[in-house]
Amino acid sequence: MNNAYLARAKKVITDPEILSVVAAKRAKQLALGGARPMIKCDSDNVVDVALLEIAEGLLCYEFGQPGEKPEVQTETPAEAAATPTEA
Repeated sequence: MNNAYLARAKKVITDPEILSVVAAKRAKQLALGGARPMIKCDSDNVVDVALLEIAEGLLCYEFGQPGEKPEVQTETPAEAAATPTEA
C-alpha cells in the first residue's frame, strides 16, 4: 500500500474505519474484474488504485438503514467534472 495515496485519501474521508471499508469494497470490485479503474495509477495494486480514486474524489459513500448492505458509488471522470464544486 502506498502511504502517499493513503495520506491523500485520508484528507477526503477522515474517519479511518469508513476509509478502510470504502477502499476495501472498491479494491474487491477491481480485483474480481467486474470494474475498471477510473484513474491511471503507477501501481497495479488494487488497494492503491482504490485509495487514489478516493483521493481524487471519484468515489463516494452513503449510510443506509441498519441491516442494508452498504454500497460504494463510483463516478466516471466526466460525471465528476460535470458536478459543480461547492466553495
